[in-house]
Amino acid sequence: MPLPHSLLNRRHWLQRAGLLTASAAAPGWAQPGKPAASSRSLVVAQLVDFSEGQQDVSKDFLIGSRAAWQDINARGGIRGRQVTHLAVETDGTPSSVRTALNEVRDNANCLVISGSAGDLLASQIAAISSQGGLNIAHAAPWLQNSSLEVDDKTFPIFAARQEQIAYALKNLSVMGVKVLGTIYASPREYAAYHVEVERIAASMQLQLQSFQNTGDVRLLGLKLTTSTPGVLLFVGGTPELAQFTQGLEKQARLRYIVALADVNLQTLMQMGAARNTPVIATQPVPMTTASLPVVRQYRETLARLFDEPPTPLSLAGFIAARYTFEVLNEIDTPLTRQSVLAGFQQRASLNIGGFRIAFNAQHRSGTYVTQSMMTLDGRLIG
Repeated sequence: MPLPHSLLNRRHWLQRAGLLTASAAAPGWAQPGKPAASSRSLVVAQLVDFSEGQQDVSKDFLIGSRAAWQDINARGGIRGRQVTHLAVETDGTPSSVRTALNEVRDNANCLVISGSAGDLLASQIAAISSQGGLNIAHAAPWLQNSSLEVDDKTFPIFAARQEQIAYALKNLSVMGVKVLGTIYASPREYAAYHVEVERIAASMQLQLQSFQNTGDVRLLGLKLTTSTPGVLLFVGGTPELAQFTQGLEKQARLRYIVALADVNLQTLMQMGAARNTPVIATQPVPMTTASLPVVRQYRETLARLFDEPPTPLSLAGFIAARYTFEVLNEIDTPLTRQSVLAGFQQRASLNIGGFRIAFNAQHRSGTYVTQSMMTLDGRLIG
């Protein structure tokens, strides 16, 4: 069965929309000879990876952050000063990331990097920071990498991959899961994540069978045998998961797929994928239908400003911006890079409208995980 037209075109559309999205978030950013901000505005930079494998995540995360900053400015900004939200697009390569960071460094008004996305980009920035190559606060990145050591300039607030996998498998323990299959959507995912996933599996005393896709991920789904585990951890994006489940539909054995926070179940449903395979997806934010104040504010703001449906990733972007705002707003000295970094380094516990942030000894705050399940009859529950 061919893929739905919407699936074939989604990545192409995102590529075309990406630059428009980023430039709209930062008026004047790409205009040579013009200052990025007025002398009274405060600049918050957001680096986003619009490479083919990451743009699904980055687009939604950026939209959520844009909505938050526009709402913050409409309510008076930070002590009467407007915030210029400077979105800087990269293609995820080391040279592109370095160029973007140099642009941030050279912008004298830029106080903080907030909400870098997706995980590969956030990991690169965190690594550069820990090596001494970045002297600016890196707040609320989409840092899914649980193996990376967090330095004193990086402030992750979302649960990483280890907490997500542990949460999902704990809920599957009643099925007696002892062996886990891991599907890597491409060689890039395998190279970036297999060591970490193997470490997590070993810590949970799970046997692991790994499958690396090197071509059409749909064919990988077709090639599974009766000896393949019944629970599969999928490491990749939404379009790849949709293709993989098409291959699984030809299999007689029912399997459960555990996907992590980079997968959007709402989009998967719209694509008409996974009709015969239950998919469980974790997310390090509340459900988008929750009654928590921050979620209600997110839904209202998104509906008012953008023609976009609520998604966990854009909610994460919204929370990332709100966290950055709360820390900036509490600093009682003139706002400079140094005073802002010192403010974040206090790692104060915060309650962002019901989303609680409390850092541990490893400089991480991510323990909050929820999950949704796409059932065989096409419902989304959780």
